[in-house]
Amino acid sequence: MHAPFDDTPRHVLTPSSLNRLVRDLLGDALPQVWIEGELSNVAKPASGHLYFTLKDSGAQVRCAMFKLKASALRFRPVDGMQVLLRAKVGLYEPRGEFQLVTEYMEPAGEGALQREFEQLKARLDAEGLFAQARKRALPRYARRIGVITSATGAAVRDVLSVLARRWPLADVEVLPVPVQGREAPPAIVAMLRKASSSGRYDALLLTRGGGSLEDLWAFNDEAVARAIHASTVPVVSAVGHEIDFSIADFVADLRAPTPSAAAELLVPDAVAIDRHLQQLQQRMLTLQQRLLQAHAQRVDHLLARLQTQRPQARLQRDRERLMHLQRRLTAVLREQSQLRHVRLERLHARLLAQHPRARLPLLARRLAEQDQRLRRALAHILERRQTRLRHTGHALHAVSPLATLERGYAILLDVEGKVVRSVRDVAVNMKLRARLADGELALRVEANGSKSPPD
Repeated sequence: MHAPFDDTPRHVLTPSSLNRLVRDLLGDALPQVWIEGELSNVAKPASGHLYFTLKDSGAQVRCAMFKLKASALRFRPVDGMQVLLRAKVGLYEPRGEFQLVTEYMEPAGEGALQREFEQLKARLDAEGLFAQARKRALPRYARRIGVITSATGAAVRDVLSVLARRWPLADVEVLPVPVQGREAPPAIVAMLRKASSSGRYDALLLTRGGGSLEDLWAFNDEAVARAIHASTVPVVSAVGHEIDFSIADFVADLRAPTPSAAAELLVPDAVAIDRHLQQLQQRMLTLQQRLLQAHAQRVDHLLARLQTQRPQARLQRDRERLMHLQRRLTAVLREQSQLRHVRLERLHARLLAQHPRARLPLLARRLAEQDQRLRRALAHILERRQTRLRHTGHALHAVSPLATLERGYAILLDVEGKVVRSVRDVAVNMKLRARLADGELALRVEANGSKSPPD
């Protein structure tokens, strides 16, 4: 079958020119793009280039990352990893395959994490958590060190090895915590608070080995930063490799580039200290020898002076002076002894005079005299009071109704015992009682107020 007749001039391309044309069109239209997806078919041949496929649920695209860029990666790409690429859109001319030439690659979400890191860093720095003025110096000779890290990681082995080699005297305790994942920050915070409040440690080391930004993210947690800031014990932070920086590094009292370097900063070098002590010991021995030589020379000089100053005469003068002082001392002691003997005899005589046996006869006589005086006084008082009593009795008897009765008078009483004082108080046939000096009489009134003699 023949093609239809067409007068339009034909511009015929070869596959190579076509692919080149498409490559240039793609490069001009999409010079650089950011794209996110899942890695698959990752391959890294001996050339050092990196080849892989980036896919999502609906499509995939082949990618290449050449050796110079691939060697700068801070993580190892593996199948199934979600990544973010910056790439140029191109075409692989020999096979006419569409591909992305990757310039930069990071785990997906790392850019967001980096922005979050910078925001938290700026906020804590503004609060003063990074201020050099609040950072404390490490103890020169730490006796007990708490290492907060994973109990199974390589970092703890490196730290323990360095500490044992440099300063075996330190007591090192591993305080195990998870160092990545969601459970890591609260566990680290709890361990920091517990270690700080225990009072057991001279210094704390917060550490872990290297990893991606996501792996190290537990050490960029705000709660961890504030727990480090609140610690009463100096904290050393050694997170990741030398090029890695975390929020914990900025808050800690000291940041170490690696766990091994942190161990070297925490304790002194026993070998260097031993060498320094040997030097000090040698200096001390040298100084002692110099002092001994100086003292020996001074003794020799004094001996020479002693021989030239004839010490025998001086010793004789000192001996005579000593004997004179001894005689004076003996005389003074003898005189003081005599005075004390006289005073003792005087005090003894006074004591004998005051002895109870000498005072008892005198006191007995005084007691007998006081007893006689007391008896005479009592007898006189009793006699006066008896006389006064007799006089009072006679006076009382003189005014008593009974004395009147003895003179022949009587007291009339009615039946109720009331004294009859007037004839108007009685009636005829009224019964009365007459009280005499030696008894009573029963009476009956026969008349009242009549002056005539009775019948």
